[in-house]
Amino acid sequence: MITTINRRWGELNGLSRQEAYETGIRKISDVLAWCRAEEIPMVTMWGFSTENFQRDSDEIGGLFKLFEKDLLGAITRKDDMLRQGVRVRFLGKTSRFPEKISGMFRKVEELTKGCDKYSLNLLLAYGGRMEIIDAVNSIIKEGKTEVDEEMLSSHMYTAGLPDPDLIIRTSGEKRLSGFLPWQSVYSEIYFSGKLWPDFSRDDFGDALNFFEKTQRRFGK
Repeated sequence: MITTINRRWGELNGLSRQEAYETGIRKISDVLAWCRAEEIPMVTMWGFSTENFQRDSDEIGGLFKLFEKDLLGAITRKDDMLRQGVRVRFLGKTSRFPEKISGMFRKVEELTKGCDKYSLNLLLAYGGRMEIIDAVNSIIKEGKTEVDEEMLSSHMYTAGLPDPDLIIRTSGEKRLSGFLPWQSVYSEIYFSGKLWPDFSRDDFGDALNFFEKTQRRFGK
């Protein structure tokens, strides 16, 4: 989760949480530029978990202001997004955000829905177990009594999107912490010791080299 890692990075560097969060958000633009340079068409990032709502109200309020400011900037620069062909999706229980912010999520999605060159999926108010529970409950509401893999996949927040080929986990922690548990079963996983704001272009290159050398078997 980007928010937790940014906070830890700020503490190590003597910065306020707000400054650390701002640095982490700017890093997203860097990584997207690297992906475009490598012609990677789809990126999914986890920025805010369902557990993050349990934090101090002042901290949550500061984060909401950052979401609002940066999304307003994205809307203002809509021509840049459209020119680059980036479709943006916000996946998770986004209704838990204040209406002003969730409305901005919908506006950005609407502005970019016709873009098909690149895709940015931002997991916000996301939890991997909650996603599976929501999918099952949605199927139950439809009156189904049995579930198969295809049906469950079609009810996930990521319905219609491909499973991730490579997952990069920064911060030195060797676990996924609930990141796309259903979709990641055959993903290659690269663990970086760098905290998110320190993650560099060279570190990104190391992750891609790791992936290129991996022989993918998909359970076979």
